[in-house]
Amino acid sequence: MSTPVPAEPAPAEIVTRLRAAGCVFAEEEAQLLVAAAAGPAQLSAMVERRAGGMPLEHVVGWAGFCGLRIAVGPGVFVPRRRTEFLVRRAVSGWAGGKRAGGRPPVVLDLCCGSGAVGVAVAAALPGAALYAADIDPAAVAWARRNVLPAGGQVYQGDLFGPLPDALRGHVDILAVNVPYVPTGEIPLLPAEARDHEPRVALDGGPDGLAVLRRVAAQAARWLAPGGRLLTEASEGQAQAAAAILAGGGVTAAVTSDDELGATVVTAAREPAPGP
Repeated sequence: MSTPVPAEPAPAEIVTRLRAAGCVFAEEEAQLLVAAAAGPAQLSAMVERRAGGMPLEHVVGWAGFCGLRIAVGPGVFVPRRRTEFLVRRAVSGWAGGKRAGGRPPVVLDLCCGSGAVGVAVAAALPGAALYAADIDPAAVAWARRNVLPAGGQVYQGDLFGPLPDALRGHVDILAVNVPYVPTGEIPLLPAEARDHEPRVALDGGPDGLAVLRRVAAQAARWLAPGGRLLTEASEGQAQAAAAILAGGGVTAAVTSDDELGATVVTAAREPAPGP
């Protein structure tokens, strides 16, 4: 659990109720629920929702991510701590947060869910132009709550379809956290994800790479020269994902963070030829 926890101890009966429901971090979760509730009646309802299996972040209305509070709730994917590695990889190499010539980067968060990745990247690169898109109307509604205050724009539609043509060939950082759970493994997910998060944010097709293949077919047209695409994958999928993204003037590499249990595949478009 990476969300900050209030210092005040929570009532023992709440901790006991959560522990009985199988909440591993019952004490910390109880403190967060107490801090989020407006009164005893709301607190009781929130405790019961959490004990019933609803993700804690959906209950309290936010998730901690890269030091930010991201608004989330029922119907949207909860950003995972491991995805902070993708954000770190996305901003690496941007000395001063600008490209040669002083232009801030153009950031596109595709399959954006709550918009957490794009907002975190933009927060680390002041002045970045932020765009986000998702096919799921519920996700788009949550993304707007996070992306619009950060100065970005949010679009609803399938992958690149709803984006303005002016972005073609100008995206410097394309963060596309595609769904990558193989369809047959969906029933094996923890109940919090399986029962409370949208399937469209989880199901990556028979091998988990179906959506990535569709992204790869179009990505090079949207990336600026020298631009990079970054996506998560499981350790077992990483090399296949890199092979899907490589080619057509794009090179791909795999990096991992053992502490976070995260694997990121980065595909870079070749820079423009020099003068």
